Amino acid sequence: MTKEPEKSQYTCNEYREEMILVGLQRSLQQPNLTPEERKRIEEEIRNLEAKMGL
Repeated sequence: MTKEPEKSQYTCNEYREEMILVGLQRSLQQPNLTPEERKRIEEEIRNLEAKMGL
């Protein structure tokens, strides 16, 4: 008897976090960012990735 692996639930919060991450990564592509803005966005990305386990 073979058991199917459990399927993990993909939640709205996970989707939301992914979309926030994509938005932050896009923001980094803007050429007119100040060094302070770039640093803040990079920090937000690191924090979110850590929260997501990436």
